[in-house]
Amino acid sequence: MPTTKYQLLNTNYPIKMLIKNIEQRIKINKVVSISTIAFAVFIVIAGFFFAYRMIEDSRKSIYILDNGVPVLAKQTDVLLNRPVEYKAQIELFHRLFFTLAPDDAYIKDNIQKSLYLMDDSGKKEYTNLKEKGFYNQIIASSSMVSIHADSIALNMEQRKFAFFGKQMITRKSSVITRKLITEGYFDDIIRSPNNPHGVMLKNWRILDNEEISNQTKNSY
Repeated sequence: MPTTKYQLLNTNYPIKMLIKNIEQRIKINKVVSISTIAFAVFIVIAGFFFAYRMIEDSRKSIYILDNGVPVLAKQTDVLLNRPVEYKAQIELFHRLFFTLAPDDAYIKDNIQKSLYLMDDSGKKEYTNLKEKGFYNQIIASSSMVSIHADSIALNMEQRKFAFFGKQMITRKSSVITRKLITEGYFDDIIRSPNNPHGVMLKNWRILDNEEISNQTKNSY
């Protein structure tokens, strides 16, 4: 019996459907594969992004010692408070350097602490005062020396400071008040137990230490 055109069409139909199904599956598999690869790439990129953010956040985290206890602080907060720390360091240095008692060990201890905050210019001034016999006079006369900070000016562009205050020398019979004006520069360094603010004062010098009053104590 001869094969008709209709029969040939019927015979080819299942083959065409099979090929079409295979093509559809190939397309679906291709879409699934591309989607899977795209998702994997997205996961990798997202992983790198979050890892980068975590590293950046960790870099912005700083531990500050508060009475020996490490306290977490954000770098942005520290940067905002940096001028306050500069002034605190300047005031601390002057208080340690100029707060003296008629005790050689006390004087050396305070000077040693102050020199951790200052470059060689502080040691030069200490040596200069020592050679003039200033510390021996304090001990011999049983005097007490203290200071009062009036103001501290900062020039953030030049990283320069100026200290304005008064120095009081209390003796048995009198209280001498001297003007105390100094200037210098400041720079950031790594924080340490001896330098908790992480500030190094540099090129420091005394501009004015003129006597402004000498009050005699009442004796009874």
